[in-house]
Amino acid sequence: MNSLKLLCRAVSLALCALISALPVYAQEKIVFEKDIEYANPDNQHLCVDMARPAQGNGPFPAVICIHGGGFRAGDRQGYDSLIRQLAERGYVAITVTYRLAPKYPFPAAIYDVKASVRWLRANASKYHVNPDKIGVTGGSAGGHLAQFLGVTADIKELEGDEGNLDQSSRVACVVNYFGPSDFTKSYGKSVDAAVVLPLFLGGNLEQARQKHIYASPLYWVTPNSAPTLCVQGTKDNYVAYEQAVWMVDKLIGAGVEAELLTLQGAGHGFSGEDAKKADDALFAFFDSHLKK
Repeated sequence: MNSLKLLCRAVSLALCALISALPVYAQEKIVFEKDIEYANPDNQHLCVDMARPAQGNGPFPAVICIHGGGFRAGDRQGYDSLIRQLAERGYVAITVTYRLAPKYPFPAAIYDVKASVRWLRANASKYHVNPDKIGVTGGSAGGHLAQFLGVTADIKELEGDEGNLDQSSRVACVVNYFGPSDFTKSYGKSVDAAVVLPLFLGGNLEQARQKHIYASPLYWVTPNSAPTLCVQGTKDNYVAYEQAVWMVDKLIGAGVEAELLTLQGAGHGFSGEDAKKADDALFAFFDSHLKK
């Protein structure tokens, strides 16, 4: 019996030694935390989910992920998988909740996502984040909000008052998946613009033209805009392909680094090989802008 106990103990010690010798990715690689409150406008208790490397003190680059849903639906959990992947690649990544239309029309969502950037920067020491290396991504409505962050850094009237106002809402780079750039040209090109935009902007183009312009990233481009990668399918019935072309052309014209990944025949959302191309481009773009 004693021999058996000794054998079991030896095997146990050997297994522990083997596990400790494994590289980090073969052990517990990331820390995943849910429901961290970053702001509380109108008693809404807005939260993020966060994934970060389990090992090391950084400071790590960071990525903020913004969900889509036509500004009136969707939830942050849709990006939980992506933030886990980003954490495995050495990022601190969060996915954010923001207030939705029609109860909260523009610019509430803008105030919220800007507050999330300021919150992350204010807590950079706590979460081992490099405050100078914060990128942002999103799809559809989330792509629009990500792009808006990239072209409106530190514009006071768009900051809102949701805390950490001593911090900047500037982001280092943007990956925009099929987010619209010019709402004034969405009608007739998008199958749901006539439903979505009046809810988000408080009226249609005739009723609220100035707000359509004000809420369009295309009209905020300056030489200080963040480097941007737009990823767009040519058969997108919700956000027309040319929306990405206009955005990239305007950025390049302003002297800003910008790229367009065109996915021939892809619609509003990617699958299969298109999804892989899009993800590979996202990781490569963030690596090149946030890890150097």
